[in-house]
Amino acid sequence: MNLDHQLQTNRFEFKYLIDEARARSIRQFALSHLVLDEYADPKLNNSYSIHSIYLDSPSLYLCQATLNGLKNRFKLRLRFYHDSPDSPVFFEIKRRINDTICKERVAVRRSAVQPLLLRRYPDRQDLAKFTPKNFDCLRQFCQMRDSIQADRGILVSYLREAYVTPRDNSVRLTFDRNLESGRFDQNLRINRLEDRYQPHVDGVILELKFTDRFPLWMHDLVQHFNLTRSPMAKYVACATSIDALTSGLLAG
Repeated sequence: MNLDHQLQTNRFEFKYLIDEARARSIRQFALSHLVLDEYADPKLNNSYSIHSIYLDSPSLYLCQATLNGLKNRFKLRLRFYHDSPDSPVFFEIKRRINDTICKERVAVRRSAVQPLLLRRYPDRQDLAKFTPKNFDCLRQFCQMRDSIQADRGILVSYLREAYVTPRDNSVRLTFDRNLESGRFDQNLRINRLEDRYQPHVDGVILELKFTDRFPLWMHDLVQHFNLTRSPMAKYVACATSIDALTSGLLAG
């Protein structure tokens, strides 16, 4: 993954739940305006794997903020794309202010992740690429984590099929499938099959993302396919699913 795609971005994200038939039609519609993401893997039907560790407090403070519909809220997550020991892990702060998404993202050396999660103070050597702005982002992540005692983690994985504007990353359309989750055991690895939970999701998660005004062609897409926005938060779906399953097992 390109380490330059790491700094703060402000954008809008509109989410929809659709079936596979509409996903195929929407893909054909979007290809008149977008191109396939450069990381698409033909072996995965032009998708790629995303793995995120969402940190939260023991009381699930961040999860509850979403469930309660707080307009101004944030998430703390670590994102990686495969198990290679040489690949970085991206520490991300994702804030929502009304409908606007602000994301800060910094690449961290994989060897530094576990010490940082054990609350070691950040060091400039932790970064895959040092800049003062990157280091400030990492320190802020750690401070926000400590402020709510976010020591609990859930691993959320899925396949993403993505399309982007040819010239830049200002507009994106993504389809997310095969959502799976599991409790984070402090090891940066993809969960074994027997350790995965699959929350119930009614179809494919479609996201329309843009940094300025809602593109006219996206407005036409929404109208043509009769799309209705859905408050689909992957972390919340996984966290509540795991808690419900664990409670059921204990009750049984």
